[in-house]
Amino acid sequence: MSNPSRRHFLNSLSGTITAGLIVGSFDQLSSRAGIGPVTTKGFGPPVPTKDQTTGIELISLPEGFSYHSFGWTGQPLDCGTPTPPAHDGMAVIAENEGVVTLCRNHEVGTPLAVKNPSDSAYDPFAGGGCANLRFDTNAKQWLDAKLSLAGTSKNCAGGATPWNSWLSCEETCDDPTTQLDDGEVNTFTQKHGFVFDVPADGQADGKPIESLGRFVHEAVAVDPQTGIVYLTEDRGTAGLYRMIPNDPRDLHQGGKFQMLACESRGDVRKKVASNFETDVYWVDIEDRLRPHSPGTTDSLGVYHQGKQAGGLTFARLEGCAIHDGQVFVTATSGGDAESGQVWKLDPKRERLSMIYESPSAKVLDMPDNMAVSPRGGILLCEDGDFVPQRLQVLTEDGQLFPFAANNMQLDAGHAELVYGHQGDFRGSEWAGATFSADGQWLFVNLQNPGVTLAITGPWRRGLI
Repeated sequence: MSNPSRRHFLNSLSGTITAGLIVGSFDQLSSRAGIGPVTTKGFGPPVPTKDQTTGIELISLPEGFSYHSFGWTGQPLDCGTPTPPAHDGMAVIAENEGVVTLCRNHEVGTPLAVKNPSDSAYDPFAGGGCANLRFDTNAKQWLDAKLSLAGTSKNCAGGATPWNSWLSCEETCDDPTTQLDDGEVNTFTQKHGFVFDVPADGQADGKPIESLGRFVHEAVAVDPQTGIVYLTEDRGTAGLYRMIPNDPRDLHQGGKFQMLACESRGDVRKKVASNFETDVYWVDIEDRLRPHSPGTTDSLGVYHQGKQAGGLTFARLEGCAIHDGQVFVTATSGGDAESGQVWKLDPKRERLSMIYESPSAKVLDMPDNMAVSPRGGILLCEDGDFVPQRLQVLTEDGQLFPFAANNMQLDAGHAELVYGHQGDFRGSEWAGATFSADGQWLFVNLQNPGVTLAITGPWRRGLI
């Protein structure tokens, strides 16, 4: 990303993070959305649809929509290295004359047996990282994919920045002393559990942003009006955090690190009324780099500091988005059915409201990554056990409908087209949903076997 882009952000402290994150209004949603299966026809039912690249019916979409696949696990990057597996969080981070640049996470957490050859690798024995992809919306074709961050671990989600980069989050607190499961050999040489800034052009410098804390990170969202960074934590007992930077031009310069708190109750994982809304405030975290509670390896060192100060407990906070000055987050296993909640935080009013709770996995199955479309709907990526996994839409008036479904069943006859993958992958999670600036293209990943899709169609016909 260019310095002028960063200066423009700092001079104005306004604008958008990515198209669709700062559009429209959800002011009515908290009062109108209740618990349960309120549905609408949306675009019509998703039906098996052929991929324009392979000719295989990988997913189901409403009539009139089409898509192009790219970046399969094993497909060579520009440097010749095979694309890593476990495609996860992603965002559009730059656009130029119709060419969209995306940054995609790879949630690889197993230590490497052989040293990573990349000179810029943060930890040469960590297999996670990011790839930058380019798509030409005018020609409707993928252009290339390049390595942009190496030597990190379990890069789960993250968030786009107003200075045209991607904040990639590590969902682990592993370090060289960690006792790994299943007999894995720990070859790590660095501490993990950080956030890294990945530019649209070139490779990241591999320097962790310590001001954003060390914990089991999931996603981040940068408020373009204030420069405040909001962060989610993917644990059964999770906190919602923010970092108020000393210098919005450089997150490495530190700032105040805090956890959301509430006087009316300390836990919102279950037994929350459909019209629940409450005042909230923030408590300071003394040591944001404490990965574990003293005497343990629980990866809850930051959370317990906030909890002792009155912090609010959520269930597995994952997705995070800024929209019209409001912060939206998903609690993947929240709710009485443990099938998910969607929350809205109004930072100016210091009010928190639950805008949706799933009554069952059949209705909405554990929402994970999220995005807000230019047309006003919240797009929710499912990550649960319901088959097929779906890409669902929550409208401004609280209606929920499926937009897409995972239809990927690959046999030996498909192997040459999909880089050798075979099997029934309909239960694989959706991840990394993000829109182009004009809202005409939706980009999204299927984590297993690992592929990225560019989707387009008659968007104005529906509610996303």
